[in-house]
Amino acid sequence: MKRKKVKIILGSILLVVLVTIGATAGYAAFLTEKARNTANNSLEELDRGGKSEKRAYKVTPIEDSTSVLFIGVDDSEKRSDSYSATRSDALVLATFNNNDKSVKLVSIPRDSYTYIPEVGYNDKITHAHAFGGTEATIETVENLLEVPVDYYVRLNFNSFVDVIDSLNGVKFDVPFDLTEQNSKDKQDSIALDKGYQTVTGEEALALVRSRQYDSDLARGQRQMEMIEAIVNKAASAESIVNYGKVIESIGDNMKTNLTFNEMMSYADYVLSNQGLNFEEMQLEGEGVYINGVWYYQIQDTSLMNIQGSLQAHLDLPDKATDSSYAGEDENQENSYEAGENSNYDRGHKPSQETRQELYQ
Repeated sequence: MKRKKVKIILGSILLVVLVTIGATAGYAAFLTEKARNTANNSLEELDRGGKSEKRAYKVTPIEDSTSVLFIGVDDSEKRSDSYSATRSDALVLATFNNNDKSVKLVSIPRDSYTYIPEVGYNDKITHAHAFGGTEATIETVENLLEVPVDYYVRLNFNSFVDVIDSLNGVKFDVPFDLTEQNSKDKQDSIALDKGYQTVTGEEALALVRSRQYDSDLARGQRQMEMIEAIVNKAASAESIVNYGKVIESIGDNMKTNLTFNEMMSYADYVLSNQGLNFEEMQLEGEGVYINGVWYYQIQDTSLMNIQGSLQAHLDLPDKATDSSYAGEDENQENSYEAGENSNYDRGHKPSQETRQELYQ
């Protein structure tokens, strides 16, 4: 019996990275239903509803250029018990241009010093999730990059490791000899030699998570390269038989506001004549100490260039002539005021215990 062709796309993101799992051409009706059930169970709408305040109307992937924020978190029991809320360990914004089916990726360093609207002062962007979860993270990214975040995908460590293992590993060019802890924080349990090789889920996690071998920019580059490696493996013919396991590995580890039909709309990006290609962009900057705390200070020129590139890629109208952007700069005056000296104009001040724990 001829198998019915099914197009499936499952977005996923990991801890210190983001990961897009692309899958095309399924092989049975039950697989479609399995993916649909997983998507339905993962669906979590935002309090703001279906439209960003930076949009004049609600967009759809099948008709418009859209953005997806991948939020990687560590929801392990050890870390969940340590903090009142979980920090984001990876933030990657992907923009999808509907005209030429191109994709841009921007990795946002976790220690980036930026204004967090949820609390009304500057802090590390990783803390936005601890202060206000997904909603606060999205609002902070929108404020930083000056583009709408239409959709989000939130994944934790467990899903990242399981997805790669479900694909029987991915090919990756390891840039240096590496010794790292695993997802259970067991020291020196992961060891890799420099060079192109197949890495397991735990090894891939160590690669995108490590912070001791190079710079924050290089780390962000590894994260985006790992995304490409996973997408390429998931989209390959040899991986079709593993799609069931990939779907199962996501399970309860993913939350997203993408419906199943919206996920399927992104299949056109994978199935285009050029295949799924990424343009990777980095927010350049340098480390600075503010009130004795280390931050990553993004360069103004780099930030402005990326803002402009993303706005053009999303086919956004000129801010000066579009009323949908009215009032978005209200908080910008305070965007460079440090911590205790600024106003908590959102009425949400994290406890002193939470703030101390975040810097431990």
